[in-house]
Amino acid sequence: MLSKGKIKLIKSLSQKKFRDELKLFVAEGTKSVCDIAKHCRCVTLIATDKWLNEHHIESNETIVATPKEIEIVSLQKTPQPVVGIFEQPSFKIDYKEVKSSLSLALDSVQDPGNMGTIVRIADWFGIRNIFCSTGTADIYNPKTVQATMGAVGRVKVHYIDLPKFLSEISSETPIFGTSLDGENIYMKQLPKHGIIVMGNEGNGISTEVGKLVTERLLIPNFSKNTETSESLNVAIATAIVCSEFRR
Repeated sequence: MLSKGKIKLIKSLSQKKFRDELKLFVAEGTKSVCDIAKHCRCVTLIATDKWLNEHHIESNETIVATPKEIEIVSLQKTPQPVVGIFEQPSFKIDYKEVKSSLSLALDSVQDPGNMGTIVRIADWFGIRNIFCSTGTADIYNPKTVQATMGAVGRVKVHYIDLPKFLSEISSETPIFGTSLDGENIYMKQLPKHGIIVMGNEGNGISTEVGKLVTERLLIPNFSKNTETSESLNVAIATAIVCSEFRR
């Protein structure tokens, strides 16, 4: 039986202030719930009887619900047969790992869908750390969680004072950023380690963070002498840049 209290709890987790206070987040759908459960503790699992008979997830609490009840608590436009409430993981920055590997830094990327897609891209390209400015979209926003397709449990997302962090580490690892005055990314020899900074959807990399970028890269536009798009979506640009670093 799905109680009113549980419905109220799930609905409250659509708001960041309650997610931060309770250190919980919601995931929906078989893939997301099953993948996240391997890395984050499931506090409450709400699913149809049919779903529970076909899947096994360890949880502190399991509630059998009807499709109608799940529709009531769902935070998605298209309800799935399973909803999970998970504990937010806590990560410490491993500076040794950061200096020897490839990481992403997000400078006020604000769209939840872009944020989730970037986490999914990082997971695909084996990037384990993403460093976010405080103005970046919340990784535990339901839309963001959904867009990661389970990658939220595998990629470590840190919210930090980004300029301070980059200034402290810039002497030990290169910091890359995309720019119209950068070097053609397809012509440049790229290392296996460093931090790739991606900027805000409308304003790009901030002036403060831009001053800390040590290597500027350009994704060239191949539509010459014709009308074309002004820019690339930040998630698409991230995928292109990560692909070139892994080439």
